[in-house]
Formats: sequence, structure tokens, C-alpha cells
Amino acid sequence: MWIITVFLGKNNVSMYEFYSEREAREAFGNVSGCKFLSEVIYYNDKE
Repeated sequence: MWIITVFLGKNNVSMYEFYSEREAREAFGNVSGCKFLSEVIYYNDKE
């Protein structure tokens, strides 16, 4: 899972969740503000 966290102001934070890295990176380019792209790894997930 991939998360984009966007800080738009003093008390304004938004988070967007994506299941693939590709779609997260596409959206990351379109988001403005101070932003972070993070990968969330759950150790109990079985693939």
C-alpha cells in the first residue's frame, strides 16, 4: 500500500491511499503542497 501525505497549511493535512506504486507516483506528480510518498508494509500480509 502507498500513502501520499499532503500538508497544505498550518492545520490542514490530507492523506491518499493507493494499492499500486504506479498509480501513487502518477498522483504524486499532480498534487501540490508539501507532500510525502510512503510505502506501508504489513508484516502479517501473505503474498
